[in-house]
Amino acid sequence: MAEGGEKQERMATGRAILLGLALIPINAFWVIKMEVVRYAGHPTTMALFFNVVFWLALLISVNAIVRRISPRWAFAPGELLTVYLMLALSSAITGHDTIEVLTPILAHADHYSDGVNEWRDRILPYLPSFLHVTNKQALKEFYEGTGTLYSTQNLGAWIVPVLCWTGFLTLLAFIGLCLNTILRRQWTEAEKLAYPLVTLPLEMVNPRTSLFSGRLFWIGIGLSAVMEAYNGIAFFYPSLPPLPLRMANGSQDLSAFLVHPYKAIGWTPMTLYPFGMALGMLLPTDLLFSAWFFSWVWRAERVVGVMYSLDGMPDFPYVESQSLGAYLGVGLFALWNGRAFFMRIFDGLFDRKIDLQDANEPLPYRVAVWSLLLAIAALFAFCRLCGMSYWVIAAFFGIYFLIAVAITRMRAELGPPAHDLHMAGPDTMIPKLVDPHSLSRQELGMFSLFYGFNRAYRGHPMPIQLEGFKMAQQMNQGASGYRSLCLAMLLALVFGAFCGFWAVLDQGYRFGAGARIGPPNVLMIFGGEPWNRFTSWFRQGPRSLEQYHHAVAIGIGFAVTVFLNVFRLRFAGFPFHPVGYAISSSWSLSLLWMPLLIAWIIKTLLLRYGGLRAYRRALPFFLGIILGECILGSLWTLIGIALDVPTYSFWP
Repeated sequence: MAEGGEKQERMATGRAILLGLALIPINAFWVIKMEVVRYAGHPTTMALFFNVVFWLALLISVNAIVRRISPRWAFAPGELLTVYLMLALSSAITGHDTIEVLTPILAHADHYSDGVNEWRDRILPYLPSFLHVTNKQALKEFYEGTGTLYSTQNLGAWIVPVLCWTGFLTLLAFIGLCLNTILRRQWTEAEKLAYPLVTLPLEMVNPRTSLFSGRLFWIGIGLSAVMEAYNGIAFFYPSLPPLPLRMANGSQDLSAFLVHPYKAIGWTPMTLYPFGMALGMLLPTDLLFSAWFFSWVWRAERVVGVMYSLDGMPDFPYVESQSLGAYLGVGLFALWNGRAFFMRIFDGLFDRKIDLQDANEPLPYRVAVWSLLLAIAALFAFCRLCGMSYWVIAAFFGIYFLIAVAITRMRAELGPPAHDLHMAGPDTMIPKLVDPHSLSRQELGMFSLFYGFNRAYRGHPMPIQLEGFKMAQQMNQGASGYRSLCLAMLLALVFGAFCGFWAVLDQGYRFGAGARIGPPNVLMIFGGEPWNRFTSWFRQGPRSLEQYHHAVAIGIGFAVTVFLNVFRLRFAGFPFHPVGYAISSSWSLSLLWMPLLIAWIIKTLLLRYGGLRAYRRALPFFLGIILGECILGSLWTLIGIALDVPTYSFWP
């Protein structure tokens, strides 16, 4: 791509932004069809969204045809990347860990409140009326599928909550954009982080790449396409034995073959996932080793707990708490490493004589910092309006944004295939660290609503924004290019949120959120989880010892991360990476530990016996594997939607 003094490439142009906006509603509908209605294909549960890779491949193909007909109408590489980023951000905010979770939460408590669960008295009076849906008839039609979203009654019931939450999610994304502006130069230019997850889209659009002319690349595409095509056909014809590539049934669970106490390792699927192995080839070997190694450390903790009768302690071995401590450690250590740079920016806020050298940054640093402070003030004002105290707001969003910084750092430095952190956000952990009875019902009600963007963090928008800045650097963008890209990304988030709500509600009213949504019906699961948890908080007695255990577990996770970071800095070749420790407890890594182990073996052998040259020669093959699976996997979902039949899903 364009570097140094080369000509600046076109990127966030008006027509690229318009194309991105035009595709966002279609993409939102596709994502909701896959992840909610059909529950087959889950692109937003991985770091690299396969639906967006498919869009990019489709746009490149169409663009090649346009170039032959009229070259001046063809899109430049940077314009294609702009559309890619807009679709990625809109997918993130629509997907599995944001709007798909948030939408049913806004309806569930009102619809299912009754005299038995006492939600009508315990919960509903303490929720801000503008943040949830109260119209009983609109909710009845939503859950039973007996009405349409487009009636005056139903649109009126949802419009205020949807607009309020769209604004709130945009505010969070804007804070992330300001943080990324401050972090970009330190991480991208000073520390020269690798950004592995941008490798494939950059290579796909690069007109000077040898990727598409390489034999290994097409062999990779062909191999993955044949495997996915065969498994897709075998799905329709059960007499054909499918290739054992993915999680399919309980026979792949290693724990099913073990006896006490080793059976305590819990769910341990043995899978291959070719795209998982191929993604692993983009990662450093120490992270590959650490990811699968620490996934077994967590299992060993469970076995030790059973052997020494510690499993009777609630939540032992406190995996979520340890993982939260690890994420906080990764985030704080990354900020500490850049402290000199960040202090210079702080000094420059009050001393205009200091040249911050920010002429080519996405935003001038002074603008970014003051915008950040104003956005945080708006966040505090919103939460105060909703009944939260200052210290709870500070604790909640301090943890939330430190997790966001940690995830952004992980992806910029190492590009892990997933970063779940299920059930370990501030909405879950604060009531585990302090007595829930010491928090007001308004605060616990907001924690339950905030569960909509804290259940897990697989589709967080902040790392995608920073990856966008990396792409802009590769396209040799100046200040105007960066700022146009900022506008494109914000528009994608605002419009993407609105379209995400639209797609969920449209399908909810068509199929019935409690009726004909495909099993396991995530709308019912997501909608009920936070309100059942709210009830459990008030049924629990004093838990001072349990709170202490969770605090200790967070401290252990944090300490282990700091320890691993220090040792990596002091001892060359130290094999344990703190990011591997942080991400390895997640649901996604439970599925991917075996593909990452295989990738570690292959990459280690390649580097040892063939050197860096052999690895670089082999890399197109693995990029082809990723692209082939993304294309075929996407096509199977589209065939299923078009024909309204179940089809094969390559993930999970």
